Amino acid sequence: MDELPEHLVSEILGRIRKTEDRNSVSLACKRLYEMDNEQRISLRVGRGLHPANEALASLCNRFPNLTKVEITYSGWMSKLGKQMDDQGLSILAGYCPLLSDLTLSYCLSVTDIGLRYLASCSKISALKLNFTPQITGCGILSLVVGCKGLTILHLIHCLNVNSVEWLEYLGKLETLEDLSIINCRAIGEGDLIKLGPSWKKLKWFQFEVDSNYRYLQVYDQLAVERWQRQWIPCENMQELRLVNCIISPGRGLACVLGKCRNLEKIHLDMCIGLRDSDIVSLAQKSSNLVSISLRVPSDFSQPLLMNNPLTLTDESLKAIAQNCLMLEMLRISFSDGEFASFSSFTLNGILSVIQNCPVRELALDHVYSFTDIGMEALCSAQHLETLELARCQEISDEGLQLVSWFPRLRVLRLRKCLGITDDGFITLVGSYKLDLLAVEDCPQISERAIYGAARSISFRQDLSWMY
Repeated sequence: MDELPEHLVSEILGRIRKTEDRNSVSLACKRLYEMDNEQRISLRVGRGLHPANEALASLCNRFPNLTKVEITYSGWMSKLGKQMDDQGLSILAGYCPLLSDLTLSYCLSVTDIGLRYLASCSKISALKLNFTPQITGCGILSLVVGCKGLTILHLIHCLNVNSVEWLEYLGKLETLEDLSIINCRAIGEGDLIKLGPSWKKLKWFQFEVDSNYRYLQVYDQLAVERWQRQWIPCENMQELRLVNCIISPGRGLACVLGKCRNLEKIHLDMCIGLRDSDIVSLAQKSSNLVSISLRVPSDFSQPLLMNNPLTLTDESLKAIAQNCLMLEMLRISFSDGEFASFSSFTLNGILSVIQNCPVRELALDHVYSFTDIGMEALCSAQHLETLELARCQEISDEGLQLVSWFPRLRVLRLRKCLGITDDGFITLVGSYKLDLLAVEDCPQISERAIYGAARSISFRQDLSWMY
């Protein structure tokens, strides 16, 4: 090793990706140790830091070129010693001048003071906070004022972060490209208008409301009408994910749907008030869609703010079939409270998408309208490669046996399907048509029966969900 030129040793060391391997190599000789110190740009630490602040200072001093740091205390208990606190963030700010990407998870001792220390790290472009209960909106504001190049912000289970000046300040900067707000109870759909001009820069947006918190509250039409009407420019949006959100015409997140010309992926999960007109507008504007996931609330989930219960119908699916001609992935799911007679999408609506779009992956969960007739129709699906059926109780052995006729299917996943027995796999066993067959929690299917039905088999049986 001593005779190798510097650039070659650097190239060899640079190809070692695993942290444990790099740690081992750096102990081989002084040359590799020093070179590793210079090359190391990322660090992931947590419960092993002891004493926390002193150990972090030692690591930051050893690796002067760190750009990405993740500190996670998942699974931490008090007997493991004190967590890193605000002083630790002060150490990061002082020792890591190149820091650009920071993730803090379950850091219970970090407060707004710590984020103020980080405000001096002007190169920070990505900040991800996961369950940091002492952080508030004031701390976020102090950081974004100092880090004006912030492009990624993820707030997850940050229960005390409210929506005040920091959203408005980010809106004026117009740098944000990736924003995730998940289960932050003090931030509501009506507050997001404060992002203002930053909407036109966003490429990835995720907003999720804690379902337990949402459905414990009573919403009425008057409360939603307090949200400002708005026009949101979001032409650059590529991926949109909304979970447990309220969609009210002309207000809140309803203003985003139908404005995203470059949208490629959308996930709408239990969004109350979502109407056919919203999906039709979305389909007409977002012709580049390649992935759509819809989870529809049951009639029993409709809140009091709705004068008339509104459900999605085949009109939405037909609009998708007519306008989204690049669609490759379709996922449709109904909530647990849904009965067959209330299913808002019929078999014709689902098949219209399959027949008009190059769908490679189809996932159906609790869709009672999908029957053996639907399985027969899939025999002509020239693009379908992956099929996932969960709680589709109208599928029988006859329908499953048709899988052997699907032209390109390679992956089949079955979960909690009551109508399928061992006999459904007769035509598949020995054919090895499938690359992967996964069966989970289907009471009438045995592991013995699916042996030889695919090149790779996954089987799990837990029937506690039935009782």
